[in-house]
Amino acid sequence: MSFDLTAAALLDEKQEWLRFSQQQSPADASSDALWHSHVVIQGMYCAACAFNIEQALMAVPGVQSVEVSASTHRAKVVWSQAKVLPSRWFQAIADAGYSALPAADNVQRQARLIQTRQALWRWLVAGFCMMQVMMYAYPSYVAKPGDITPDMVQLLRWASWVLSLPVLFFSCGPFFASALRDIRLRRISMDFPVALGMVITFALSSAATFEPSGRFGGEVYYDSLTMFVFFLLTGRWLELRLRDRTAGALDALMNRLPESVLRQQANGEFELVAIRRLLVGDVVQILPGQSFPADAQVLAGQTLVDEALLTGESRPQARKPGDHVVAGSSNLSAQVLVRVTQVGQDTQFSKIVALMEEASLHKPRLAALADRMAKPFLIGVVLLAVLAAAYWWPTNPNHALMIAVAVLVVTCPCALSLATPAAMLASAGALARRGVLVRHLQALETLAEVDVVIFDKTGTLTRDAQRVDQVWTASDITPEVALGMASALAKNSLHPLSKALVHAGDNPSNPQLQARDVQEIIGAGLQGFVNFEIRLGSASFCQEWLSTIPRFAEHAQVHLCDRERWLASWSFTEDVREDAQQTVQALKNMGVRVQLLSGDQTQAVRQVAQQLQLNEAFGACSPQQKLAHLQHLQANGHRVVMVGDGLNDGPVLAGAHVSMAFGQAAALAQSKSDFVLMGAHLSVVAQSLGLARRTMRVVRQNLVWAAAYNVVCVPLAALGWLPAWAAGLGMAGSSLWVVLNALRLSRVS
Repeated sequence: MSFDLTAAALLDEKQEWLRFSQQQSPADASSDALWHSHVVIQGMYCAACAFNIEQALMAVPGVQSVEVSASTHRAKVVWSQAKVLPSRWFQAIADAGYSALPAADNVQRQARLIQTRQALWRWLVAGFCMMQVMMYAYPSYVAKPGDITPDMVQLLRWASWVLSLPVLFFSCGPFFASALRDIRLRRISMDFPVALGMVITFALSSAATFEPSGRFGGEVYYDSLTMFVFFLLTGRWLELRLRDRTAGALDALMNRLPESVLRQQANGEFELVAIRRLLVGDVVQILPGQSFPADAQVLAGQTLVDEALLTGESRPQARKPGDHVVAGSSNLSAQVLVRVTQVGQDTQFSKIVALMEEASLHKPRLAALADRMAKPFLIGVVLLAVLAAAYWWPTNPNHALMIAVAVLVVTCPCALSLATPAAMLASAGALARRGVLVRHLQALETLAEVDVVIFDKTGTLTRDAQRVDQVWTASDITPEVALGMASALAKNSLHPLSKALVHAGDNPSNPQLQARDVQEIIGAGLQGFVNFEIRLGSASFCQEWLSTIPRFAEHAQVHLCDRERWLASWSFTEDVREDAQQTVQALKNMGVRVQLLSGDQTQAVRQVAQQLQLNEAFGACSPQQKLAHLQHLQANGHRVVMVGDGLNDGPVLAGAHVSMAFGQAAALAQSKSDFVLMGAHLSVVAQSLGLARRTMRVVRQNLVWAAAYNVVCVPLAALGWLPAWAAGLGMAGSSLWVVLNALRLSRVS
């Protein structure tokens, strides 16, 4: 396959790499920087093709690793900038007989549209010719001896031969191109036995047409040829459509960014620029119906945005000046001006896409095993076809060759190769639409087996923020005035309790006061002037000025005082997520044991556990103690899921069988997790577990079907009990059934 030299020159420009690549920082200063590139492969149809592409790329110096997915037709190539350029490994793909396009590129989307149209045209031509050939073949099936003259029989054969030519040279084009590529490179893929069967059938029928009295002049098989080509193309076209749906969540995400946007110039005018030219600080105009091209802050205008594919939040979210919007979300209602805050790889959108690309390329254990079996399986099929033909040849050469054709066509390793990844990709797509990103497809298999779920508390079962629970004030001070003074000081701190006071004081009925000369004493509190000098903080901090504070307020967490007297105190409670209790109960109903494991104080942990009716709750746990608790459960044979959020959850997330982290979690927690929960809904934990169990049921169904189909149909074909047209129908139907069965998972409510 040829490779465009102009395209090669463009690919070697570093600016172009950012369209489909991300840079990985070197482990040390002496190491070369590596690039992770994602491309879409064209011309591949089975697991053997994926194996061939991986071998071709790994032979290129500078290519560190390669992962190719037969289900999504995507490849991830890790390469060293110091040793190779993209054009070199793109050329290696072309030399192997395939073509590659940058993922998420507009050219790639256009190429896919062309590929779908060509597949539809080939299917239509094969269907039309098949119907005509069947009309010419029908008289020979129903006529009695002597009803049709030999001249008429020969005329019908010639007409069928002419109508088979478009099928052979147009509709069968992809099969022959792939088979010729395999012969040239001395390898084998699924299209080789299929193309061989087509050639044998047409050659045998042509021999009978050109020389009716010859050795092979007994029968013609144009109807079988056109029929099984039509069935194969039907299956392939439907697979093409269904594959886009099962892995469609990734494409839906990657294609959400616009190609260009209106950027404001220095004179106030707007110019149309490609989004790759956007820089932090640029002001852009987003019209209703457009997607935001980068993470940004709203400057002017109010609108509703759709973040469903990014956070799983199905309801439109209101955004006003000062609010932040994320790349990939859709502007629904009004024109807004936004200032870009993050671009390219730094956006939340890019991180989500990277996670989903990793998941789509990851090969589950069962899928990897099926891929390794594909090549020897195909070699065995060809040998079996030869043996079947040799066995039947002395009896009837025509019949022997058609039995060989049936054996070549009926076998379907594609069904085995698709059985696992099709189901898991459908589930990953369904979870992505709920705001759950699957980082490792293998984790779905493990998740289906878990019997214990461990939750962290802060940021997981509860929100990050605290809320004011009770307030006590001096007799001459109202709660509103006290809160106004406290929030004026608290605005100068990032402490969670300070944020809670600021949030509580953000009310028009409360006095909006200003503080000056504010100082924060770490671990103690705040001191500053709000009309007069005051302190806000712990009891010990306030008691440096006062001898004591009122007894009824001693159990409060934050106190306010001046140099002469106590003014007010507040206690706080954690805001348990509204769907936490529902989630815990749903997990219990599924037969799962639920535990709470937290580094927070034991009393606070018990309060949350009591609200959620959790019997197993452990507080004041260090990261080492959390990990030890997890390992104790695993040693007793339990399969454990850890749902965490904070930085100290890194070790236990890494040690769990399956780990989940919220999208707002610390970077280390996300890096150790198998699932990333982008939204604020905890209920997706139970939904993910339920869907994982259903996924494995579908995988088992697919594997049993694919294995049973080959075990039953291959001997039938070898014994001559399965005609070629039925073999073609069986092969197409086998792969199609596997994909359709997997597609049910994407519709789970």
